[in-house]
Amino acid sequence: MSILTETFTLSSGHRIPKIGFGTWQIPEGTEAYDAVTEALRVGYRHIDSALAYGNEKSVGRAIRDSGVPRDEVYITTKLPAEIKDAAGAREAFETSSSNLDLGPVDLWLIHAPWPWQDMGSDHRAGNIEVWKVFEEMHAAGRVRSVGVSNFDVDDLESLASGTELTPHANQIRWFIGNTQPETTAYCHAHDILVEGYSPLATGKLLDDDRLADIAEKYGKSVAQLSIRYLLEKDVLPLPKSVTPQRIAANAQLDFALHADDVAALDELSNSVD
Repeated sequence: MSILTETFTLSSGHRIPKIGFGTWQIPEGTEAYDAVTEALRVGYRHIDSALAYGNEKSVGRAIRDSGVPRDEVYITTKLPAEIKDAAGAREAFETSSSNLDLGPVDLWLIHAPWPWQDMGSDHRAGNIEVWKVFEEMHAAGRVRSVGVSNFDVDDLESLASGTELTPHANQIRWFIGNTQPETTAYCHAHDILVEGYSPLATGKLLDDDRLADIAEKYGKSVAQLSIRYLLEKDVLPLPKSVTPQRIAANAQLDFALHADDVAALDELSNSVD
């Protein structure tokens, strides 16, 4: 079985493909359309977007034009980080839904617990307010699963204190050297799937000779090793590229790491910047 056809099962009961195609920093228009088209062509069935990325229209059009049945494609989008009120959340969802034009959204995330321009600021009340809109959309069937992004343990516990539905997923920055062990352990303990964005540390891992030595043992690239490491940790990787060759290569993960190599990468996680 190809990794592209394997799934995790969310606590919502829905299955999510084990590897997703990220579209962060891929501009609206031809570039986003072509990248998503190529990803679907080589077998990806999980596409990750966000209202803040500005590319939902091209992502939706590429999925509709692909010929792949809608129920075989998993689509994620996100509520902009600065929106912390119910009215704003409802309006943003309608915008995303219209942009994508794909029917129900498979996974809707709060993009961050605070606005990007004010990272670390306290928006606990606002997150609870918008999460209640997420619960409404989930109950209405307009969103199949709901989650958060960039939330740490304190953020998750604060959200739980004022809401009923536990997030089904938490999408965080996760790569060798930045494995967020406390948040990851909390999520696993509470049946919250961890999704890892920037699994290659936006390219910073690719020139690490220590990773190259391990990758060579498997006849794989550093990129493939790094992405596979997430799967070994039950973290869903979201690699991103606009280059057809790399789009395909990033999904060629049908190999398993030996336990001693996983342990070596665990140790590197303490030293890779």
